[in-house]
Amino acid sequence: MIRLVVADDHQLVREGLIRLLSLEKDVQVVGVASDGDEAVNLVERLKPTVALVDVRMPGIGGIAAAQQIATKWPDVGVVLLTMHDEDEFIFEGIAAGARAYLMKDCSHQELIGTLREVAKGGAYLPSTLLRKLLSEFRQLRQNRARIHPTPCDVLSRREMDVLEWVVRGYSNKQIARELCIDETTVKTHLHRIFEKLNVRDRTQAAIFALQRGWFCPPVA
Repeated sequence: MIRLVVADDHQLVREGLIRLLSLEKDVQVVGVASDGDEAVNLVERLKPTVALVDVRMPGIGGIAAAQQIATKWPDVGVVLLTMHDEDEFIFEGIAAGARAYLMKDCSHQELIGTLREVAKGGAYLPSTLLRKLLSEFRQLRQNRARIHPTPCDVLSRREMDVLEWVVRGYSNKQIARELCIDETTVKTHLHRIFEKLNVRDRTQAAIFALQRGWFCPPVA
């Protein structure tokens, strides 16, 4: 049996959810709240399986309530409900510890399916919200690559080979011998490396790579 707390500041919505959920044999609404503070208090007292919480509510609000519930009672799955798919609420809700996020215009089947999934310890996001989350994740990766680039974000495989020998202190002639290429090609690679790393010479290039942990410092 899924023991459920429902929290929404609109009485009509609360009553509609209760009527809808009462049709399910495996769902029991054990508590109803009209604001975030009341929702947290009910969860503390009743220890439900799932808390269905509206994002916009008086008091501490749905996001803060979700965070308190997820922190204090991690076994209680929080499902956030919203009228809007604002990005900030989606990301804040997931970061707060909510296991699922639903739009209020979702279908009966989607609501019940989500409650059952969360009750089993799972998570759920509608496809539209999932696309937003994935888009944000890709953007974060791109931003991180710009701030803390990895070798593959910046240089080609051959340029990395050349730079590794530069870090070891090898001359152009020695690098050419090690990589079985001519010195002119080594110089061309170095010129591209300097441009990509925005450095003036091989010393700065070596320092750039070592500071970012691309290679281990050469053994003296």
